[in-house]
Amino acid sequence: MHSRRTRPIHIVKLMLVSLLSACSEYENFAPVKSHAIDSSESQTKSAASKAEAKGKVKSIPAGTNYYVVQKGDTLYSIGLRSGHGYQRLARWNYLVPPYTILVGQKLKLFNSGQVDKVPVEKVSNKKPVKKTGRSSQKKPIFSNDKKIVLKLNWQWPIEGRIIKNFTQSGNKGIDINGKTGQKVSAVEAGKVVYSGKGLIGYGNLLIIKHNEMYLSAYANNSRLLVSEGQAIKKGQAIAYVGKTGAEQASLHFEIRKNGKSVNPLNYLPKK
Repeated sequence: MHSRRTRPIHIVKLMLVSLLSACSEYENFAPVKSHAIDSSESQTKSAASKAEAKGKVKSIPAGTNYYVVQKGDTLYSIGLRSGHGYQRLARWNYLVPPYTILVGQKLKLFNSGQVDKVPVEKVSNKKPVKKTGRSSQKKPIFSNDKKIVLKLNWQWPIEGRIIKNFTQSGNKGIDINGKTGQKVSAVEAGKVVYSGKGLIGYGNLLIIKHNEMYLSAYANNSRLLVSEGQAIKKGQAIAYVGKTGAEQASLHFEIRKNGKSVNPLNYLPKK
């Protein structure tokens, strides 16, 4: 009689042990709250780690501040390998579509915290007064971006003879003859977005951003007078003319529209 009464108790114990065992086995599947993540950042980092695991690409170590562009690199691949994504790199390095980068170019892999805005000259609504006589200045170039009209009226960076035209330079700009130590002037107001010698073949290089469409570049300087992030006025002295190797003193000058070099003679006033 006693054994028959205790049998149900043993059965209950066995059921409890089985239930507890099952709970401990699946405890990791307990419901948890999900949190929203920055989808672009998480997807980029996830894709980078997966690609690295498969041996397709070699990741750029975390904490790397600068990266020198290698043959075969694209902004997208560098963004993938660094985990930052190409959109952030474009913002941090002031690149615009189609995001052209060159072998040897030095890219920032961090946010310098600079405000990506250029002071804009207000355009008057008054009708222009007709003037008689010829002017050496070309008509201002206007570009519309977010309903803001940005006025550009270029001037020459230095006085001198053109010794290499746009075609001779491989459609990269023009070379203007100068004197060593001659001051180089900003062709328009803007903001310095690059100041240094990280780009092979350009020596001491300055790049000024004038608006969302146009940049101007000044290469092979002997000395730079302004620094990255500095606001620049039209005509301000920004560098001194240097020499390209053993050749004569000259300034290599470029105008870039949407990241692509264009012929500066189509924008500069006729002499």
